[in-house]
Amino acid sequence: MNIARLRLHNQRIAGTTFETPGEVVRWLGAVQAQDYLGALWAVGLRMRCATEGAVERALAERTILRTWPMRGTLHFVAAADARWMLELMTPRVVASQAARHQREYGLDAAIYSKSRDVLTRALEGGKQLSRNAMYQALEDGHVSAAGQHGIHILWRLAQEGLICFGAREGKQKTFVLLDEWVPGAKRLEREEALAELVRRYFTGHGPATVQDLMWWSGLTAADVAAGLEMAKADLVQEVVDDRIYWFSSEQFDSSIPAAYLLPAFDEYVVAYKDRGAVLDSSHVKQTYTVNGIFNPIMILDGQVVGTWKRTLKKASVIVTLNPFNPLKKSQERAFARAGARYGEFLGLPVVME
Repeated sequence: MNIARLRLHNQRIAGTTFETPGEVVRWLGAVQAQDYLGALWAVGLRMRCATEGAVERALAERTILRTWPMRGTLHFVAAADARWMLELMTPRVVASQAARHQREYGLDAAIYSKSRDVLTRALEGGKQLSRNAMYQALEDGHVSAAGQHGIHILWRLAQEGLICFGAREGKQKTFVLLDEWVPGAKRLEREEALAELVRRYFTGHGPATVQDLMWWSGLTAADVAAGLEMAKADLVQEVVDDRIYWFSSEQFDSSIPAAYLLPAFDEYVVAYKDRGAVLDSSHVKQTYTVNGIFNPIMILDGQVVGTWKRTLKKASVIVTLNPFNPLKKSQERAFARAGARYGEFLGLPVVME
């Protein structure tokens, strides 16, 4: 079993048929999105034809949204899935941070309760407020947003399902009430939610292990085992090096290697506890740091072969490649095509370096 090539296909980096951002995000379950511009590309590269504006329109039109559904980290999720994902995965994160936030910032149950009331009044009726405006609303309601207080309050209330990010106003990100922004977001019973999450992860990210899913979701081993028991009829398994990998049984043509430019924090690398199937251990430090900062990566035939960066100019985008080893001419041409595709996404000509 070629794990890397299967993941390229199952993540829909290779051979995608998706036409809309909503299809991509729902298929993967969630797309890590603390690097906002990189996350737009993470969605776009998994579509047959995409522009940055099209992905942003999906956010403005409320088919996908950005919030903190797992691991205390920002992700894109399908709007219809936001409620049940938050209810399933955030309680452990919130509980794990509660004592530290009270000890270091004085944020206790009474302050969170007051903050809920203040921000609900500030946002109700469809209002969208920037982060600074949210902080001002807290201050006006006699809740301190100074230092790190404000961001931790927003983080907590988003994970509780009160607020989420709305559409951008210019370059400013805004917050909205989740129930007003996506009133149709469904709830699932816990068992159904576990089964759905397990099915989505192994279908959209497989081949992967139970330990990978535990890392990605933040769920316990017992929860993952329960979800897998309900979902495994839709999956297949294979043992590689004494590890059980779960994935979809869907067939595909994996005969043609291809080059891709993936953004920072892309699901192709970040969504697994063990990244050895796609990343040689000698290049880990060049790919991501010990404190979890992931660089944009070059992919060739499923393997991480380097990093890259973009530099935006007024009339072009410069793509600078940093391969771990010298590229062959054919590989340079393949990455030039990948760079051109990124330029099309941005609507700018590309200068490769």
